[in-house]
Amino acid sequence: MAEQNKQQIAVVGAGIIGICCALNLQRAGFDVTLYDENGLAQGCSKGNAGHFATEQIFPLAHPSLLKKLPGMLFNPLGPLRIDWRYIIQALPWFWLFTKNMRHKPFRANTLALKALNKRAITAYENLLNEFNLASLLTKKGSLLTFEATPLSQINAMYSSFLDQGIAVELLNAEEVKILEPNLSDTIKHALLFKDVAHSVDPHLFCLNLADKFSALGGKFCQQKITSIKQTQSTYALSNDEQTFTADKVVIAAGAWSKSLVEPFGYKVPLDTERGYHCMLASNYGLSRPVASAERSFIMTPMSQGLRVAGTVEFAGTERKMNNKRALALLPNAKAMLKNSAISLQPSSVWMGCRPSLPDSLPVIGEAPYHPNLFFAFGHQHLGLTQGAITSELITAVCLRRRAEIDLKPYCISRFSTQAACSSQLPLAQ
Repeated sequence: MAEQNKQQIAVVGAGIIGICCALNLQRAGFDVTLYDENGLAQGCSKGNAGHFATEQIFPLAHPSLLKKLPGMLFNPLGPLRIDWRYIIQALPWFWLFTKNMRHKPFRANTLALKALNKRAITAYENLLNEFNLASLLTKKGSLLTFEATPLSQINAMYSSFLDQGIAVELLNAEEVKILEPNLSDTIKHALLFKDVAHSVDPHLFCLNLADKFSALGGKFCQQKITSIKQTQSTYALSNDEQTFTADKVVIAAGAWSKSLVEPFGYKVPLDTERGYHCMLASNYGLSRPVASAERSFIMTPMSQGLRVAGTVEFAGTERKMNNKRALALLPNAKAMLKNSAISLQPSSVWMGCRPSLPDSLPVIGEAPYHPNLFFAFGHQHLGLTQGAITSELITAVCLRRRAEIDLKPYCISRFSTQAACSSQLPLAQ
């Protein structure tokens, strides 16, 4: 891409979203510095399931979930849990979550998710092909399996995906066995999502993109940014020891973005869904991501073995990981794999904080009342999926060009109070 502008841009947060934004902005001719306290891709971008889940266009706030919530929440090892010490803090988020189950917001949020996911793989292909990194994307689709779900319910789900234009095929047990012969005979049906991709090493995927960013002259600064203030013509980014300046700022700090945007007057109901994984030394012959509809988890074959991932836990960002949540994934994997002798001692366990908003949509775009301040956070379970398309949209608005899709559904103003958005807020001195 031709050089367009030598303005300085600070990107705060070096997960997959921040790395993609930094790379695309550097390609566009900006002078970009990427900031992160913990290094490159050290959070969810390192430990995610490696699944570019473009089929997931339905918001998590699905009406059918409402009657299941009480039983799920009080099962300490179930797919969804709230730490009892965190219940009061989580209640406002869940109240907004249930409001988004209504027909009108659910439909609107589905369309907004579909708009991002429809372009997600193409955006990655554009980015990876530019740097001869196309081999980082493995395109073999993914399976959503069913062991006991009635066929009528599976057909209804199948039809709902078809109605949204998702490339999906309904498979019977024999067809599943042909694709993945090492899966258990308990699997009776599966949905094959044909346009889905995966990464055999999500951390290396991010590091390869970060290397290209550096090769173009981009700078990485391992510093914690604790505050951002607007001056007359620039932004000042500070921690306890230093202050940095930039003409434009992109906040892509995932679950830690809330504290950076609130001083500007933007209220955002961002919480964290803590997810877990176990790594197994063998990939057990799988060739693509395999999810279980009934067991609510996913297995992805990777270069280091098999990553068994899933669960949602609301407990904030500070509480230590609960190893029992990670280890609870193993019996499910054992049940799904044929003739496996999976050790109950995995090679590693991990926990990461997914940044989630109650409508399942990220915040993408420019701050309504602070020019040159941009937001790219809140991608919940789809950060890896939406990294490249988010970076294309952020680059477009930084260049003052029309974005490829309408950014209104992702604007932070959907959460901000009328008082915070009624007029231009005063500049910080």
